[in-house]
Amino acid sequence: MDDTISGVGYDRIELLQVAEAVARDKGIEQAEVLDAMEQAIQKAARSRYGHENDVRAEIDRKTGEIKLARYRQVADPVENEATQITLAEAHKRNPEAQVGDFLTESLPPIDFGRIAAQTAKQVIVQKVREAERQRQYNEYKDRVGEIVNGIVKRVEFGNVTVDLGRAEAVLRRDEVIPRESFRPGDRVRAYIYDVRQEQRGPQIFLSRTHPQFMAKLFAQEVPEIYDSIIEIKAVARDPGSRAKIAVLSHDSGIDPVGACVGMRGSRVQAVVGELQGEKIDIIQWSADPATFVVNGLAPAEVAKVVLDEDTHKIEVVVPDDQLSLAIGRRGQNVRLASQLTGWEIVILTEEEESERRQEEFRTRSKMFIEALDVDDVLAHLLVAEGFSSVEDVAFVPMDDLVSIEGFDPDLANELRQRALNWLAAKEEEHGKRRRELGVSDEVAAIPGLTGAMLVALGEAGIKTLDDLADLSSDELIDKNDGVLRSFGLSAEDANAVIMAARAHWFADDASATGTGQAAGAEPTAGP
Repeated sequence: MDDTISGVGYDRIELLQVAEAVARDKGIEQAEVLDAMEQAIQKAARSRYGHENDVRAEIDRKTGEIKLARYRQVADPVENEATQITLAEAHKRNPEAQVGDFLTESLPPIDFGRIAAQTAKQVIVQKVREAERQRQYNEYKDRVGEIVNGIVKRVEFGNVTVDLGRAEAVLRRDEVIPRESFRPGDRVRAYIYDVRQEQRGPQIFLSRTHPQFMAKLFAQEVPEIYDSIIEIKAVARDPGSRAKIAVLSHDSGIDPVGACVGMRGSRVQAVVGELQGEKIDIIQWSADPATFVVNGLAPAEVAKVVLDEDTHKIEVVVPDDQLSLAIGRRGQNVRLASQLTGWEIVILTEEEESERRQEEFRTRSKMFIEALDVDDVLAHLLVAEGFSSVEDVAFVPMDDLVSIEGFDPDLANELRQRALNWLAAKEEEHGKRRRELGVSDEVAAIPGLTGAMLVALGEAGIKTLDDLADLSSDELIDKNDGVLRSFGLSAEDANAVIMAARAHWFADDASATGTGQAAGAEPTAGP
């Protein structure tokens, strides 16, 4: 490119041909190459005629002729003589010139020296590279989520640079399957998970560990997935080791698991081969969380499940001999099942569950014996009927109590009264403790806070409305360190309590605003 613009005697047609060849080679528009050339020539010309001057270059798109011109703007007054001209001087050249107009003055072509030509070449190369990068970004930004094939160009510190043909991409070390190694010249297939503009230009990021890489591989191997007859609902992976994929068929006549496995496992084996032998469990997706979790724990057998929708936790009871299979090596099976289903899974053996049930039975029975002053037979009956707290006895419909075998209305009334008396005594005890801790009456008046909750707040140093108002809902109910985590408050309940504590802030603001508006009023005489 030096020779093309190295002197006055450049070949105009050759210049256009070079621009066309560069554009074709880099996959960008010829106009962008010519723009870069103009900027390069302009930079060299300003070095010759002075950087303070506004010198511009133009290449004729048809003939290739280079034109140089100095631009000066008509101004009154003139602040910079290099780039501005007085109105009087401008009228000598163009009687119709007005302030703000530009006057141009043609300059003779310059003979590019070696330094100027080298500088021009650098500018052109830089501008062409920028245009090429922009073209790459525009081409690949809409291809996020696709699988691409490329050739390894270089490997540096475990990070692989992949040549995609019209662009380069990065396969970072943490996106490579463990124990997988690449050398320059190797072919690689990967998933585009991000394309973004960075300081050094657009970057295309690839992954072979992303869950969607597996999903896309199955879409390539299983026509029913490509045709949307079978839908992949969820994927969980431990890259290079094991994975679980949940599938659903929209056609009752097609078995989604069988279609993904293929004849003699041909389809799934093609995916396993690409993923370096990663074992894949293909399971049937279900809208019922319990069924889905049971399927997700395959190949382990499940005896019983107990869902807690508030905490999004599910307890799974398995036969004693199935425990190790359900948990998997280093907890892999249950971890993948949890990722796949989105539920926190707690696994218990039948023996552990039986022991826990018995312990809960003993604990509740003891609580009823002490609170209601009843014998163990009545306490056992209450627990067996599903009563878990004194509040249940105090506030359930009377019919529920009377319906217990061996209970009559008199006994039910007596139990209810004892429960109410016990709760009242507890509330009084909590009120006394709350006052000892210094929790204000304003906090105690907030709806939804029980005496036990107020004591818990006081023991945590939360004593005033401002103390409570400064908290977030997580600080109240977080399952690990929330102040009120043991009381079963929902996020909605916690937010309501906090907003009630903040109500005085808004009242104070309104009062201050009202005072400010009345500040200029005449004072009223006292009685």
